[in-house]
Amino acid sequence: MQDSCYKSIHDVRKASEPPKCGASGTASTGHQLTTLAEQAIGAKFNSITGYKDGPEVDLAVEREEIHCRGISLETGFAREPLIGWIKSGYVRVIMQTGKKRDPRLPDTPTIYELMDEYKAPESARRLATILLAVAQFGRPYVASPGLPPERAKMLQSAFIKATSDPEFVAEAKRRQLELNPIYGDELSALAQEVIAQPADIVERMKQIMGN
Repeated sequence: MQDSCYKSIHDVRKASEPPKCGASGTASTGHQLTTLAEQAIGAKFNSITGYKDGPEVDLAVEREEIHCRGISLETGFAREPLIGWIKSGYVRVIMQTGKKRDPRLPDTPTIYELMDEYKAPESARRLATILLAVAQFGRPYVASPGLPPERAKMLQSAFIKATSDPEFVAEAKRRQLELNPIYGDELSALAQEVIAQPADIVERMKQIMGN
């Protein structure tokens, strides 16, 4: 929040009292991001769970019950009151989870930059790979394991052609929709990376998820 003493993620790391961050539950993005930030870069948060949904967390921010919340940038730049919050400076985005800085937030560091800066251990980087893969996957198109390879290639090629078609791109822009497609080979590699984790990382994930 604008009048909060937490101006940056570095302020959170140095704070004697962790900021209160709202979330619906342990499986929510907000809770998982604060847990990851603590384990990866030592930024502690007091995660307040039990809110019904995102709008209820928004109200908690406006009532100053909490200091922060975790959201995707797609959500933050897509609906009110979040659009107005960011535009007016009512809230500050203190950390991004993408591997590259979003052009709309050129001064906000990514968690990957912060992990390099604070020399995060390999275990924390593995957790980041798993937790942040959800955003990278987005809403993928999938098929059954028995799909013939040639048919899979045909579908992938059609998807690439459709998402690069000038009329399709123009229509997405007209509707103010973000178009940032990730293709099959990249998603397949990411899936393999997520799955191939040692037992201790799997156990830490279960703890984060509240299992």
